[in-house]
Amino acid sequence: MDVLEKPVSFEETIKGSRFLSELILCETQSQARELIKAQKQKYADATHVVHAFILGSDGQIMGMSDDGEPSGTAGRPVLDVLKGRGCTNTLLTVTRWFGGTLLGTGGLVKAYSGGAKEVIKKADDQKAFAPLIQKKDFNFTVDYSLHKTIKKFMENYTLYNLKEDFGTGVEISGQIEESLYDDFSKKLKDLSNGKIDL
Repeated sequence: MDVLEKPVSFEETIKGSRFLSELILCETQSQARELIKAQKQKYADATHVVHAFILGSDGQIMGMSDDGEPSGTAGRPVLDVLKGRGCTNTLLTVTRWFGGTLLGTGGLVKAYSGGAKEVIKKADDQKAFAPLIQKKDFNFTVDYSLHKTIKKFMENYTLYNLKEDFGTGVEISGQIEESLYDDFSKKLKDLSNGKIDL
């Protein structure tokens, strides 16, 4: 499973209608709802803001909407393209500004799935997808006397969302790849003579 790392957009005009396809990083259903609402507000002048999303470590959570287009002509084709990419934590919106010419059901399916395919192709060209890494949160407090040693040791790992709070000790929190958590925890404990427990 791959996950989107940066937003990507693709725009085209089909028979006078403007289609804007956008890939957006999204991790929860509530975040998806907020992002879709924001897209609709941002493009208040648009005729439709169609969306599809896939979320979860195994891509087990999915959602879509035709947003007023004939049933099955917009959301489903976009979701099928997204599923075909093998990605998760990704929201794909296709915004349409109607240009006066009806496309018919076949034309709509082609336009929406085509826009979805193009934005994914562009994302792949830009290397906007990366393998999904299962991460685990950690948090510990270290004495100032050990802080420098621990900081040096931590450089051996790829850590995410690292934060330090300086108080009576230094509280360090972040995320590490799940498969490295036990090794990281054990070495921290050894290095601190048992003082640091994740």
